[in-house]
Amino acid sequence: MLNTLKRASLAMLSMMTALLLTFAMPTSAEGQSSKVVQQEITQLAGADYWREVREGQEGYTTSKSPEHGVLISKPGETWYILKEKWMSPAGAVAIFGSIAMVIMAYVFVGPLMLSKPRTGKKMKRWSRLDRALHWSMAFTFLTLAFSGLMLVYGKHFLKPYVPTEFWGFIVMLAKQYHNYMGPLFFILLMFVLLKWWRKSIPNMTDIRWFMKMGGMVGKHKGTHPSAGFSNGGEKAIYWLLIFFGAIVAVSGLVLDFPIFGQTRRDMELSNLVHAISALILICGFIFHIYIGLFGMEGALEGMVTGEVDETWAKEHHDLWYEEVKSKEAMGETESKPTTEKGAKANEQTS
Repeated sequence: MLNTLKRASLAMLSMMTALLLTFAMPTSAEGQSSKVVQQEITQLAGADYWREVREGQEGYTTSKSPEHGVLISKPGETWYILKEKWMSPAGAVAIFGSIAMVIMAYVFVGPLMLSKPRTGKKMKRWSRLDRALHWSMAFTFLTLAFSGLMLVYGKHFLKPYVPTEFWGFIVMLAKQYHNYMGPLFFILLMFVLLKWWRKSIPNMTDIRWFMKMGGMVGKHKGTHPSAGFSNGGEKAIYWLLIFFGAIVAVSGLVLDFPIFGQTRRDMELSNLVHAISALILICGFIFHIYIGLFGMEGALEGMVTGEVDETWAKEHHDLWYEEVKSKEAMGETESKPTTEKGAKANEQTS
């Protein structure tokens, strides 16, 4: 009897266990299924959120500045492609192309030398203020150009070869220098405009100067076309500096002070205009530096000492030379009657 009860109890226990397992398995599956559904719902909600972010939709922020609620700017991708894929390579080609051109000009054409010996007599060409302004502008422009090129091209030519910490220090230094020296460039540019604009007004003499290519290359080399105080080339580089320098300065100030309601598109456009104008200036001044240092005998002396030899003045700026000599002759002529009157007065007094 007792054994029968034991066997019946074991059978009932087995059946109850089987029933419990039968009901428990669907419950567990339903729980797992609900978790999967909840996870999918969460993923779908996140997908919608990030889709809106990628599309450039503006969210909520306590900042009142324009577009601060936009995490990802779609036009920014266009700006990045234009800057990195088109402008930067084209700028590098332009700069190295300009350097290659002046090297070939020096090797195959050679510098423009004086055709007659120097007289040893000097003519005043540049005042101390002129020279101070020129060299201040030169230093500011060259250092800004170097720091700007470092920010654009340094990651390609320098970053792979220096420690990361050193590269970070260089970029930080270049960026801070560029930001703080930019306004000084604008101030110097205004002084350059006010100081030399009268001497840089184009005229027909400049057209003839360009037609003979300044007497520096080809069949016209050594012909020394007529020029006043400034020749056609000097006037061209002057107005290149004023026009593109103003664009560089204004666009740089927009980038330097993003606190006046500029949108991202304003900043991106300013960045592209700033870079393109700066590259044009750099290429132009490569030729200017070549002429001053290597391309023309005696050109650098005037901006260093303020004086030029009469032979140099007569060959390269003959109209200015004649004007100066004419004024000197008129001054001597006017001083003679005064001297004679003074002599007669002395005789009467004695």
